[in-house]
Amino acid sequence: MSNPLQDPGFLRNPYPALAALRGTSPVLKMPGGGGRPSYLVTGYAEAREAFTDPRLSKDTASFFAGKGTGRTLHPAVSRSMLATDPPRHTRLRSLVTKAFTPGAVARLRPYIARVTDELLDAWVPGDVSDAVESLAVPLPVTVICRLLGVPDADRAAVRTWSEELFAAGQPQRIDAASHAVAGYMADLVEAKRRTPDDSLLNDLIRARDGEDRLGEDELVSLAVLLLVAGHETTANLIGNGLLALLQAPNALHRLRDEPALASSAVDELLRLDSPVSTATFRFTTEDVRLGGTEIPAGSPVLIAPGAANHDPARFPAPDRFDLDRDAKGHLAFGHGIHRCLGAPLARAEGEIVFRAVATRFPLLRLAVPAGELEWRNTRLVRGPVALPVLP
Repeated sequence: MSNPLQDPGFLRNPYPALAALRGTSPVLKMPGGGGRPSYLVTGYAEAREAFTDPRLSKDTASFFAGKGTGRTLHPAVSRSMLATDPPRHTRLRSLVTKAFTPGAVARLRPYIARVTDELLDAWVPGDVSDAVESLAVPLPVTVICRLLGVPDADRAAVRTWSEELFAAGQPQRIDAASHAVAGYMADLVEAKRRTPDDSLLNDLIRARDGEDRLGEDELVSLAVLLLVAGHETTANLIGNGLLALLQAPNALHRLRDEPALASSAVDELLRLDSPVSTATFRFTTEDVRLGGTEIPAGSPVLIAPGAANHDPARFPAPDRFDLDRDAKGHLAFGHGIHRCLGAPLARAEGEIVFRAVATRFPLLRLAVPAGELEWRNTRLVRGPVALPVLP
């Protein structure tokens, strides 16, 4: 069968194709590279089950061992916490969880609000601004760099490497970026060790040096993961969310008049157009039956949060943006032990941005037809390349 996920129109609007696939089966066998089929999970109940099934491994290195992929991805990326199973995953995650607790994020809110206002100060009424370039990307990059102690002068390079890591279909660029960002973080770790500060990176260094719980490779890998994952999801949350709000002016006005709605709005915007379209790689370690489909051992499994969040069995009228919907059960951040560690921070940034935009620019509108927007060329994350707006 043909693969609709490879259709150019899929990037613009994946939801009709995903709905059609779900209508066939919530877990569907799909053609894959090298003649190896994969299994796509589009149903909500099935996605939740798959996220928590220990028979679906994330140990990418073991899956590809001996398969001769020809890739040269740096181990700091290919063997990150995201690509591990318990007990190693449990140990690594416990070291950084405290940085993203609700209390820790609450302490960051004044800083996030200040940066947001500074970025919005550059929007001139009547002049076109690119909301991706001027807001959606620089805000989370600035916040995560401050959290990790990355110097201001290095933020542009961090952003470039991160974008290169998502260069779909261009493995050489991805591999080169992985070495660049890993090398940078290894140097930054050494700099922080010589001159300690109060950054999260120094907290991780102390965990390694003080209690010998982190190896050097693990330390660099965690730093790279936090740096990249710490802003990619949020940037797309902001871009996708602003676009949805601009296509529903009454919603933007409600946010202005009822700022307390910002929290529920974030959940609904995450559900409506999830910044992670397809979750990172998993494979079955034994035969698994999921959603009535038999999946043989050793098969890649692709869980699609974007599709699951549009399952009408869980969210009636899923294509409609509804500020009054209870969307807390969405899977945009995943589910289970691998649920996005930075979800509280991403939510805080989204709430602050949407509230600030609605308050300061209640007449904000798109500067081009929505159909002319270009979307990022990757199935992993979803977001517009640019979002021209008129304040």
